Amino acid sequence: MKFSTSLRSGSVRWAAPVILFLTGLYYVVGEKAPLASSYHYAPSIVAEPLQTLYALAYATAAALACWESGGLRNARILALAPARSRFRIAANTLAPVLVLSWAVLLIPAAISLARSATVPSLDSLRLPLAGMVLCVAHAILGFAVGCWIPRIIGTPIVAVADWVTVAFTRAVLPYWPRHVSGQFDSIGFGEVPDFVTIGVPILLAGGVAAGLMILWLPRGWLALRVMVAAVVAVGGVLGAQREASEWSATAPLTAGHVAMKCTGSAPRVCVPEFNARYLAQFQRDTANALHTLRGAGATSASPRLITDGYVDGRLQKSSTDAEWHMVLTGPLQSGDAVYQVMIRSLHFRCDQVPARSAHSAWLWAAKKTGQEKQYLKRRQAEGRDPVAQKLEKQVQADVALILAEQRAEQAEWIRHTLDTCEAKTP
Repeated sequence: MKFSTSLRSGSVRWAAPVILFLTGLYYVVGEKAPLASSYHYAPSIVAEPLQTLYALAYATAAALACWESGGLRNARILALAPARSRFRIAANTLAPVLVLSWAVLLIPAAISLARSATVPSLDSLRLPLAGMVLCVAHAILGFAVGCWIPRIIGTPIVAVADWVTVAFTRAVLPYWPRHVSGQFDSIGFGEVPDFVTIGVPILLAGGVAAGLMILWLPRGWLALRVMVAAVVAVGGVLGAQREASEWSATAPLTAGHVAMKCTGSAPRVCVPEFNARYLAQFQRDTANALHTLRGAGATSASPRLITDGYVDGRLQKSSTDAEWHMVLTGPLQSGDAVYQVMIRSLHFRCDQVPARSAHSAWLWAAKKTGQEKQYLKRRQAEGRDPVAQKLEKQVQADVALILAEQRAEQAEWIRHTLDTCEAKTP
């Protein structure tokens, strides 16, 4: 049977409008993060709309496959021993079903890429391709059910059971059911799911599907086929569960998959390419600010490299004295990046810093480095209640007195403030 014939005579003809309507509805309702927040990072843009659509795609594949196999069973086509193998007949019948279930995954991803004018990358294809493979496995499962249960009964049961089993894994503990279900999570900027993350659900669903296909072999001892099929299916399930049992809520991923632009030295600064227009000025201002603070005795910090930790997603790297990893994407665009470096360079040596001491040190350093505007903007963002206003007046008065002192006295004051967390008021 040709694909066009299967399409005209199969269930996809009447199911497609309903499924595609639901796909559009899920896409519109499920869109939470604005596309601009992904900065044209294709894996994030592709993964975001798919979060709510995996269960629909798998349920579509399983339910319609059940309906199609039930039709073959009612027509006794598989029992007529045709010249073509039963696997080829099943493949021809399931082809339109798979195309529809794949469309559930591919159309929303393509729309998001087009809306954001983003070119897809190889990394962005991992989740859609994994979902497509899992659709095949779910279709095989649904086809097997339809071979044994009347399709009028089996199809709605398979549709609901498949959707619920996948969708509700996000709300259960422990975490491993969601990781083996094929319900993948969103992807942060710079992140890419590890191959083991997409391999585990394929191992589980693929093991069960392979076991069912072994049972369906036309030759061989039935007992041997049952034994081999059970080993393959149980091995896939247990292997997937064992691999994912120790994972946290976030499945394994890698980070830093973003093209970077670097410039300067002492420190060398690296940011994503889309922020390259800020890079030269930020590097100069950062070097000047750190030089000023070292000369004023406020810090000994002299990082060799400053990188934008935003590209590391949830896998934030720890900083060292020589290499600082800071989230700079937002501050660069808002003009607060140098201020953040200034704050990072002031090291208080106690855990609980009194607000007056902290604000005095920050304002003094901001005035020294030309970041007073950013300091005041941060204070305004925190609120202007009477307590905050009183504190700010005290801080302004303290810093005005300190700035009137000689350079040596100012250096002694900032060291004392950072060491004891108590502001020394002259």
